[in-house]
Amino acid sequence: MNEIPVLVNQLQQGDYKALARAITVVENELEGSVSLLELLSIKDIPLIGITGPPGAGKSSLLNALISLLLKQENKVGVIAIDPTSPFNFGSLLGDRIRLSEHFINPRLFIRSLATRGSLGGLSEKIIEITDVMKAAPFDFLFVETVGVGQSEVEIAGLADITIVVLVPDSGDEVQTMKAGLMEIADIFVVNKADHPDADRFTKYLKMIIPHSHSADPINSSLNFSDEADISRSHSSRQISVIKTVAIKNEGVEQVWQQILIHLAAGFQSDRRVMLFAEKIWRIIRKEKMMNIDRRKILETVKAEIHRKDLNVYKLARKFQ
Repeated sequence: MNEIPVLVNQLQQGDYKALARAITVVENELEGSVSLLELLSIKDIPLIGITGPPGAGKSSLLNALISLLLKQENKVGVIAIDPTSPFNFGSLLGDRIRLSEHFINPRLFIRSLATRGSLGGLSEKIIEITDVMKAAPFDFLFVETVGVGQSEVEIAGLADITIVVLVPDSGDEVQTMKAGLMEIADIFVVNKADHPDADRFTKYLKMIIPHSHSADPINSSLNFSDEADISRSHSSRQISVIKTVAIKNEGVEQVWQQILIHLAAGFQSDRRVMLFAEKIWRIIRKEKMMNIDRRKILETVKAEIHRKDLNVYKLARKFQ
């Protein structure tokens, strides 16, 4: 497509309409999507991931952080991941209501993406789309995951900083999250800290961090100060626990200061290697599966589903 170079140039100049069109081309693998990705001049824009269980206040925290950054005249890009119906691939949570106050701000770009069946809390095309966003002139990028729980750990490979948002009444859930969310956080945010159990839960969280980040037990340390507390040193990386009431804008400034500290420290080399390896693996997988038609698979299964001797493994071999 001759218009692809023009589109890339426009989005790199800050044209939000061109950016939106480019994301659509990449997300839906339209004609020219590969050329578009190859033409991108990708900048090293900080990408902050926000994840955590449903109802923890991820959108409220994101809204408060956006308000803070826009007041500082930063340009902010947001990718908000919505869960998808497994039956019609439509979005189940298309609302960005908490961010509505910023919709007309010219320094903010928000794009909602559907997971389209991806199990990791992110969209299948998230790596490519974040690269498209990084070609635009933003100061900071945010990715908010769907909030499906432990399986969201892939955000750690994508983001420069990963924020895990929890609430005081999620104490029982923390034990089940230790193999997932508890290990990926750079910053823990205990939101809704005006809850009566907030202090108790915060102390409990600080106590279990050394066990959930077990790779470096010698250097673990505890500090029970109130606010932006550094609870754990892990492989030269510090894990923060911060209390907030996001809807009242309490503690948000402390969260942002910790984000800046982590960005300045730059402990991302190992994750970046993993991310690039993941990108290459997905490119190879896509090329290997290029001639496999999912719709044809669906039609074949529909035709044979009632057979008593149906064997999915034998059926799958027909498409290999």
